[in-house]
Amino acid sequence: MSFDTPTLLAGLLVSSIGFVLLSYGKKMSRPPHMLTGLILLVYPYFVPGAILTFAIAAVLLGALWFAVKNGY
Repeated sequence: MSFDTPTLLAGLLVSSIGFVLLSYGKKMSRPPHMLTGLILLVYPYFVPGAILTFAIAAVLLGALWFAVKNGY
């Protein structure tokens, strides 16, 4: 794991979004939100750069949006 400032701030931002999604999904009993939130909380520890962290987060949030839009 890289300890430069942009990577740490990207991980903090993505993990914060993951925490909110996990909390919302748990409260509303929404499995897609809980799963996406959990993944967003964990994966920044294993990704070595800020740009890659944001790119993976965008893909995951896009997949969540697509799943919710299609009724899941």
